[in-house]
Amino acid sequence: MEVFHFPNNFFSPSVRYSLPHRLPILPRVSISLLKNPRGVISVGSTRQRSHCSASGSDTLVAGSRKEDGKHLEIASKKVEEDGDLKSWMHKNGLPPCKVVLKERPSHADIHSPIHYVAASEDLQVGDVAFSIPNSLVVTLERVLGNESIAELLTTNKLSELACLALYLMYEKKQGKRSFWHPYIRELDRQRGRGQLAVESPLLWSESELAYLTGSPTKTEVLERAEGIKREYNELDTVWFMAGSLFQQYPYDIPTEAFSFEIFKQAFVAIQSCVVHLQKVSLARRFALVPLGPPLLAYRSNCKAMLTAVDGAVELVVDRPYKAGESIVVWCGPQPNSKLLLNYGFVDEDNSYDRLVVEAALSTDDPQYQDKRMVAQRNGKLSVQAFHVNVGKEKKAVSEMLPYLRLGYVSDPSEMQSVISSQGPICPVSPCMERAVLDQLADYFKTRLDGYPTTLQEDESLLADGNLNPKKQVATQLVRLEKKILHACLQATVDLISQLPDHTVSPCPAPYAPLLK
Repeated sequence: MEVFHFPNNFFSPSVRYSLPHRLPILPRVSISLLKNPRGVISVGSTRQRSHCSASGSDTLVAGSRKEDGKHLEIASKKVEEDGDLKSWMHKNGLPPCKVVLKERPSHADIHSPIHYVAASEDLQVGDVAFSIPNSLVVTLERVLGNESIAELLTTNKLSELACLALYLMYEKKQGKRSFWHPYIRELDRQRGRGQLAVESPLLWSESELAYLTGSPTKTEVLERAEGIKREYNELDTVWFMAGSLFQQYPYDIPTEAFSFEIFKQAFVAIQSCVVHLQKVSLARRFALVPLGPPLLAYRSNCKAMLTAVDGAVELVVDRPYKAGESIVVWCGPQPNSKLLLNYGFVDEDNSYDRLVVEAALSTDDPQYQDKRMVAQRNGKLSVQAFHVNVGKEKKAVSEMLPYLRLGYVSDPSEMQSVISSQGPICPVSPCMERAVLDQLADYFKTRLDGYPTTLQEDESLLADGNLNPKKQVATQLVRLEKKILHACLQATVDLISQLPDHTVSPCPAPYAPLLK
């Protein structure tokens, strides 16, 4: 199913003009990398991420292959008649800039080529590639026309993403009468596909999600989908609460005008494009920026960001470009799981990639409360998440050991010694250390065994070059996860080999910490 396409037949031909409400304003959906209060998005992010741009109402419905082919033909004719996105922007205030829209083929002939922003001339570090006036940027402040109301609404049940998605869905219904028609048409063309022409796994089929078996990302996808469903169920509430704000949209209430599948596709498309601006009011922090992502490619090792300046959003490049080269921007400090979930790609050179190991003190332990107190005194929780960053696996394992040792303390007198000590200090006998390290090694082995393929098999699959795009990006993700787990396992085995007597039997551990 292609994500980012809102075919014309997405709208019912017989729209009932029931309530003279304006588009309901949806409150906040944090994006990926920022925060995820309801499991809807994680952000970077979001962002955390410094930007993501583009969604559109055309992302609502994915047509059949025949419909997609027809849409491709219709879309090309519309561009000839109306001009491209950049031409429309220049007509509406975009000053001269140093970029041009180019295209690369899609992985499927029935789909439109992928557009991308490239340098129109040679650029040097510090050059302003473009400066988009605020009149061409979509924010909650613009949608609602009132910053105070926007901030009030985004503290309730919905999210910025849901609000922006619903806004463009209703704008799509207006067709060419909408000011945003050329932008929506471009989003329609992109169909929610990112730089690898792959949409978020939130729109993959069940069989396609199986590519992620063994990866915690699969669970994240399912949880995010449930969060989007909760957002959808709240749309009508917001419609009635904020109906007076949207009198220019005399359509049915949201859940009657749009099915859940349509809303989900629009939501995911917005998620892949929304930009998180820094140092602006809450009502402007999430923005849809024409010429932003996915027309701009994300790169983890890039530092260029879309930045809010007086009356505009601009991009200052962080590296030299030759004319015709694709321009990249920073996606924020996001692990590959978030990059795939939000934007449909994996970055092989992502220095922010990481996995999470969750450890929990046993609540059945008679000394649980004392151990919990000691953990808190040392900045840890009774259920503690340890982040294992790529390239720093040995350090992460070392940081887990004091917490795990605490869980292994069983003698009350030893526990009193721990309580009276300063710092994360536990008495460590060879047999206790062996038990801790054995548990950790078994944990990493179990996680690796949860994948249906080995690291070597993943390498062979990727070397083949004939994988379909979704399987390829999923295989890239799980391969990188396995490399982190293998590095953790090796670090643990190395510590076992350094024990004074590595043949010693592990101490019994009736209340060993739980690892997941």
